Amino acid sequence: MHFVIERNRFVHDVQNVAKAVSSRTTIPILTGMKLVATNEGVTLTGSDSDISIETFIPVEEGDLQLVDIKQEGSIVLQARFFAEIVKKLPGEQIEISVLDQLSATIRSGASVFTLNGLDPEEYPRLPQLEEDLMFKLPQDMLKNIIRQTVFAVSTQETRPVLTGVNLEIENGELICTATDSRRLAMRTSTVERNDQELSFKNVVIPGKSLTELSRILEENDELIEIVVTENQILFKLGHTMFFSRLLDGKYPVTSSMIPTQSKTSFSVQTKSLLQTLERALLLSDGKNNVVTLKTLPDQQIEITSVSPEIGKVTEDLTTSEQEGEEMRISFNGKIVIDALKVIDSEKVNIMFTGAMSAFVLRPTDHKHYLHLFSPVRTY
Repeated sequence: MHFVIERNRFVHDVQNVAKAVSSRTTIPILTGMKLVATNEGVTLTGSDSDISIETFIPVEEGDLQLVDIKQEGSIVLQARFFAEIVKKLPGEQIEISVLDQLSATIRSGASVFTLNGLDPEEYPRLPQLEEDLMFKLPQDMLKNIIRQTVFAVSTQETRPVLTGVNLEIENGELICTATDSRRLAMRTSTVERNDQELSFKNVVIPGKSLTELSRILEENDELIEIVVTENQILFKLGHTMFFSRLLDGKYPVTSSMIPTQSKTSFSVQTKSLLQTLERALLLSDGKNNVVTLKTLPDQQIEITSVSPEIGKVTEDLTTSEQEGEEMRISFNGKIVIDALKVIDSEKVNIMFTGAMSAFVLRPTDHKHYLHLFSPVRTY
């Protein structure tokens, strides 16, 4: 194998593929990145068996020549060292050659590295997926969906299915849900699809996979193809393919948890509520982060936090459209803050059904997403 490649494109793609490689894998070959050079271009592959990323760099793209293939071939190189080396190389081009099967020479400018490789024949083949269930989303929308849901997945492995985000499509609407039993984040959006009858449910993508995918997605409206199978999901972005395994298990039915009527509700400035809760948490006990909210007359609410050892903080906040009965409720302020940080709207509406019932927080200017929180018992 022998090729010369444009440095910037190569560094960008190597860094993306390296995101799929884990140093903690028990399969030695998966600590490596597979490079394959053919007359069409160079393919890079990385995997930790949960996530696999493959990207292709063509010989030519538009008017640009990206790769000069001198000899076809393949090798697997230690991903951690290889990614760091190419990132720090000085020249505008990188030359990679494999003289014998398991040793690669990397040249750029005056730098020459020699890396021991692994046998590419031992590298697992990526799955070939049937593209029966396929839909499209703009990249920036998918990036936003991930940002607004993945923070709410469970970090506890006691219920593995809750460590992922659940996807379902019904009537042309994509519904993404994440919950850790204390809170729930739900985001909806319309999808572009080839099949008018496309529908599925209980497709649960690990939160870790979505976090890594988000780092690859660009802030543009280019469409990304999403292919769903029984145990894998594939995201196709141009020349890059991102595979993730799906989580086993039945995701809880969450739609019935969301109340449709309220006893008390009001709207409030998102930023004001966020900053008030952040100040309240300065005096809350670090474990439960308990904050108490109480409605007051004249469109006001009172936020209180008490720590017996340290002291107490009380702050009043002006609301609008406040209606219903008087309310006093305690909750984990930290998880409400997490939700407020991903809300892009200036105002939010909060709807309560009782002091010991879950409450709903949603933006006032659209219905694309909502957050549900369980209260905390303080007695």
